[in-house]
Amino acid sequence: MAKGTQDTKRWTHFHSALQLAINRAAHKWTYEDFQECFALWCKEEPHGAEGIFNTISRHMEDQVHASCERLFKDFNVRENINTLHAVVTEARARKQRGEVDRKDLWREDLDPRAAVRARTIPVLQAERERLKETLQKLEEENIALYEETVKNVENDRETKERIQELLQHADEVYSRWNKIPHDEIGLWSLQVAENMAAIQPP
Repeated sequence: MAKGTQDTKRWTHFHSALQLAINRAAHKWTYEDFQECFALWCKEEPHGAEGIFNTISRHMEDQVHASCERLFKDFNVRENINTLHAVVTEARARKQRGEVDRKDLWREDLDPRAAVRARTIPVLQAERERLKETLQKLEEENIALYEETVKNVENDRETKERIQELLQHADEVYSRWNKIPHDEIGLWSLQVAENMAAIQPP
């Protein structure tokens, strides 16, 4: 049981009955029985004998308690009994509501595996449908990403081709520019400027 969860009556009654049984078992051997086994010693040392008897009884009770607690812990007895109580309570409530045709209803001829399947298969089917929907969404997202990636690659290729064309055109322009006789052009420009200056009125 989780912390803060109240124990069921079934566990409380079981635990109380067990404590009572342990107590009775530990003290079933009375001091009178002890005296019959050790008559002389009990007669000579009555107080010491009685103290030893009480110590042995308490030790037996403590040992049984400790052993039971270890078993409870190892096998989750407390949690399982509380779970059993919840199952029985739910079954009684279903019976009172008239729910007697459930697929997981217990019957003497019912295979426990069939009862488990009756509850687990619908859950597994629902989980399968959820996973199928999730997978379909992922596939659609993957397709969209693939198409976007292809488009980006194509745009990148076209951009590179356009840049290459511009570079080639720039190379051609630069090459033609270098072939132009710049000295002659400079001289021609100077002559044109001088002629223009000469024909302009003062």
